Amino acid sequence: MSRVAKMAVNVPQGVDVTVKADSIAVKGALGALEVAQSGLVKVEMNTNALSFTPANDSREADAMSGTLRQLVGNMVVGVSKGFERKLTLIGVGYKAQAQGAKLNLTVGYSHPVVFDMPAGIKVETPTPTEILIKGSDRQRVGQIAAEVRAVRPPEPYKGKGIRYSDEKVTIKETKKK
Repeated sequence: MSRVAKMAVNVPQGVDVTVKADSIAVKGALGALEVAQSGLVKVEMNTNALSFTPANDSREADAMSGTLRQLVGNMVVGVSKGFERKLTLIGVGYKAQAQGAKLNLTVGYSHPVVFDMPAGIKVETPTPTEILIKGSDRQRVGQIAAEVRAVRPPEPYKGKGIRYSDEKVTIKETKKK
């Protein structure tokens, strides 16, 4: 059995989990999320915990039980606490502004780059060189952060660009004659 699937998902107070034949729905203070349920995994709801076991002895069922457990665990954390990703802008004149559901980036192009945030994703700019992307869906928060970073990824010679706050950029040495 998968090591991840052996651990039960604890459901905190204020989070409501509904297990149906074809999906698992999680509802909490920060929103509601749903994931499709696999026929290879048996999901059992105890008093305040969910357990995941493979339906048969195949490798696919074993792998899917760990995958589904982690997806539901991320949903429970997302609707109770939420997820956030922090980006930092490095470069002279680089700045970001959050205007409602839009993110306006000035990162060295001849024009500003405007990002429309999808529903359920919030963006904040505590300082002009920091961007906070928040939401309840871990995958969507990470995907939006990756798309914002892709506007101007860090370059290897000076390190200028948009990077994750915990990202280490290795600076290359310039060519010498």
